[in-house]
Amino acid sequence: MPATLSSAAPQVLKDYYRILESGSDHYEDGATLRPLLSDHLDFTGPLAGHRPDATEGFLRGVSGFIATVGQIEIIHDVHGPTGSAVLYTATMPGGPMTFAEFFTFDGDLITSLNLHYNGPEYIEKGGR
Repeated sequence: MPATLSSAAPQVLKDYYRILESGSDHYEDGATLRPLLSDHLDFTGPLAGHRPDATEGFLRGVSGFIATVGQIEIIHDVHGPTGSAVLYTATMPGGPMTFAEFFTFDGDLITSLNLHYNGPEYIEKGGR
């Protein structure tokens, strides 16, 4: 079952989560995800740390995530005019894991993403 965001979710996030669940065969080295991201994505995550201008690195990182995750179940999502927060559980090879993502937007582009999860648990459960 695909990730289901609330009806208030912007289209860019609906597309983002559809891509995350599409599987490695459809990821095409980020060709479908790249148009959703600012050329200068500001990214923060537990393993990568803070990375300004992280678009290319983020696309590589998502490739590993997509190869690992089988399904995403949205727990809760909230949306405002310039940002969103999404809490979800991802099915990993070693069991389910919870993630929280905080987005900011400029028009239809994701300009920043602050990702929260337990880094050691992610690796332990097969994340790459």
